Amino acid sequence: MTSQYGGTVASDASSLKTTKATPATTAVSRGAPGVNEPADTRGKTSIADVVVVKIAGTAAREIPGIHDMGGGLSRTIGAVRDRVPGGRPNVGRGVKVEVGERQTAIDLDLVVEYGVSITDVAGDVRENVIAAVERITGLEVVEVNITVNDVHLPDDDNEVTPVETRVA
Repeated sequence: MTSQYGGTVASDASSLKTTKATPATTAVSRGAPGVNEPADTRGKTSIADVVVVKIAGTAAREIPGIHDMGGGLSRTIGAVRDRVPGGRPNVGRGVKVEVGERQTAIDLDLVVEYGVSITDVAGDVRENVIAAVERITGLEVVEVNITVNDVHLPDDDNEVTPVETRVA
């Protein structure tokens, strides 16, 4: 995949995996077997794509000014799921990743709070996501593409009050 910045995510397109397919993993290090090798290089480390999704989703939500993530339909389904007893929030909602052997590209769908600077929030999200993914996984983040799908207005949280009727 070629990024919008002219770089590539992986050396060959066949090594790319997406979260829409089966749960995929990517090799971060290819260890060499043998008793003469250093302990940290004996074996292979693989990271599932869902790990990158969860790290990126959590890092994006840490930024002030982010109200929610995902498109309209996924937010609606997520709100229903969150209200089901025993249900837990999906931190990966609104996150798509493409992972190669050493690099990853991330797409985020955001809902921002009304009144915040979208460009500032997007820059803060991008910095936090890149730092978290690179620090935790060791993968190089080639790009973080952000789409702002909605703006959360203060009035959106007000519950509808019952209308008084004349008939009992």
